[in-house]
Amino acid sequence: MYKNLAVTFVAACFFLSAVQAQPTKPSTEPVKAGFVYVSPITDAGWTKQHDEGRKAVERALGSQVKTTFVADVAEGADAERVIRDLAQQGHQIIFTPSFGYMEPTLRVAKDFPNVKFESVTGFKTAPNVAASNARYYEGRYLAGIAAGRMTQTNVAGYVAGFPIPEVLQGINAFTLGMRSVNPQATVKVVWLNAWFDPPKEREAAMALFNQDVDVIAFHTGSTAVMSAAQERGKMAVAYHSDMRKAGPDAQIIAVTHQWGDYYTARVKALQNGSWKPGSVWGGVKDGMIRVGDFGPKVPKPVQDEVLAKQKLVGAGKLQLFAGPITDNEGKLVLPAGQQLSDEQILAMNYLVAGVVGKVSR
Repeated sequence: MYKNLAVTFVAACFFLSAVQAQPTKPSTEPVKAGFVYVSPITDAGWTKQHDEGRKAVERALGSQVKTTFVADVAEGADAERVIRDLAQQGHQIIFTPSFGYMEPTLRVAKDFPNVKFESVTGFKTAPNVAASNARYYEGRYLAGIAAGRMTQTNVAGYVAGFPIPEVLQGINAFTLGMRSVNPQATVKVVWLNAWFDPPKEREAAMALFNQDVDVIAFHTGSTAVMSAAQERGKMAVAYHSDMRKAGPDAQIIAVTHQWGDYYTARVKALQNGSWKPGSVWGGVKDGMIRVGDFGPKVPKPVQDEVLAKQKLVGAGKLQLFAGPITDNEGKLVLPAGQQLSDEQILAMNYLVAGVVGKVSR
């Protein structure tokens, strides 16, 4: 769903707002903006956050924009059909937030050169295709600090979708954050090879809870893991969006994605003629990732510590992937005194010391 496989993605990482073209006369007609979602819109999760971004565009621009969305669209041929249909309907800008939509988006874009496309979590661009993604790992590290403070067993669980760099970044950052405050902590990983499969997500969570796990994180698309933690009286880190509705007692913190400002800026750029293709990889500093939404179990000092660290991350004063870093097979991957470059982070293919599990192939 949100795969990020290319080291080359970061070579062009910059905020598109910094790139301006000569403005053209604004149209008096509302911009037609289309959105394609890879799963149903649920109470929380990946698709929910992107739909919140769509709603933010409507709130910000009012009658200047008309949005349309199509949900639960499978990656591949179905996605190409839906994207093409939106273009044929006269949508001037189309957002496609799923990695598997990247190639279909590029194919449709060739046939509609006057339509702008936003490939969210993709990395390939074209004259009318921009790419964007977020530094999810920054929120993962901060959530790891909370988990490290809250665990009683020193064992965390992690329900993961696919072993791609983006997911590995999150697992590793979570583990490093945990062990920064609790060196004895370990993280047990279960791979699902699925992004959105609530029954499998729940089953994996329950299996981890049977292995001394008392706090769990996940990189999947539903609230199933959070609900399982609530049922078992365990703790969980919400992902994508606030999930306290599903786990009012279980949730200790949420790592949330904030797409509203980015989506609004891109529609405005289309309006004023300054839209440009390019690549964005934004994080806490840029308002695209944040942690918060603490649950009732989290003491105020822990909340304050996490929020203080979040400010340091946003200010560039806390380097999350700083050496020495050793993988969980004992190999030194980063010496002391060094930090991973963006290219190295994007190519991550290992699990750090403290993670119990292997990179599933």
